[in-house]
Amino acid sequence: MSKVLIVAEHLDGKLNASTAKCVTAALALSPEAIDIVVLAADPAAVAAEAAQIDGVARVLTVTNEANAQAVAQVLAPQVAKLADGYSHVFGPSTTFGKDLMPCVAALLGVPQVSDVMSVEGSHTFKRPIYAGNAIITVEAPAASIVVATVRTASWSEAGKGGSAPVEAASVQAELPTHSRFIGLAAGSSDRPDLQSAKRVVSGGRGVGSAESFKIIYDFADRIGAAVGASRAAVDAGYVPNEMQVGQTGKIIAPELYIAVGISGAIQHLTGIKDAGTIVAINKDADSAIFEVADYGLVGDLFKVLPELEAALG
Repeated sequence: MSKVLIVAEHLDGKLNASTAKCVTAALALSPEAIDIVVLAADPAAVAAEAAQIDGVARVLTVTNEANAQAVAQVLAPQVAKLADGYSHVFGPSTTFGKDLMPCVAALLGVPQVSDVMSVEGSHTFKRPIYAGNAIITVEAPAASIVVATVRTASWSEAGKGGSAPVEAASVQAELPTHSRFIGLAAGSSDRPDLQSAKRVVSGGRGVGSAESFKIIYDFADRIGAAVGASRAAVDAGYVPNEMQVGQTGKIIAPELYIAVGISGAIQHLTGIKDAGTIVAINKDADSAIFEVADYGLVGDLFKVLPELEAALG
């Protein structure tokens, strides 16, 4: 029987929704048990959140001042030690997981399975390749522990009706000194997090300028959405890089995605293929974005968005 350890992603004492999506992926294995490990300087608040996720057997906490920041080289030796006795170690396919899990796999001496979007067996999974244009089936060595990142856009969040016990874990791992946390440079915003938001409004080259992007922000605020952008908008300097959606940006799966002034390059479509409902607004009726949109509106965004906002009352 499978036994899964999931590494919790958290920031500022709050659990990231990606952890609950990893639990859903783990449940597809029909495992004997699913445990979550929270590594932090003070893991209590995050552990309490993790304990509420349906399907979780235990929440393990590793308290260490060295874990105050999510430095992969510091967390990986501890996760590798905790992996003993587990058949699978999962982490989210976010910036956090993509940084950490390869280090864990290297320390355990096993290959990593990346971007798991479907579980076909205990060691068999499906994952996207070629910017999501093809799906490949991969099989991990049967005798080895499986270290994998979970494609969060492909899985829903597990429910929050659980009450798993929280247990302190003691880890004897030698932590490296060659890597240390210096600082975190991140944009601050009161809007929902782009990676986990239920609604997202994105602007593209058609918005025209950084100043004109205000119309995107205003509409997103009106419907309580996060704000994203195409690579063209980022490259043009309209918005910062962390807002980019697509193959070289963030892969997201909101319930509602509104693409404004975005032509629909394949790299962008890769980032939104798992969205629930896609709405496209573009003055070019031949834009590729309309081929994937559930609803399309041909028109000038500077006229359409104010009209939509007014219609919302």
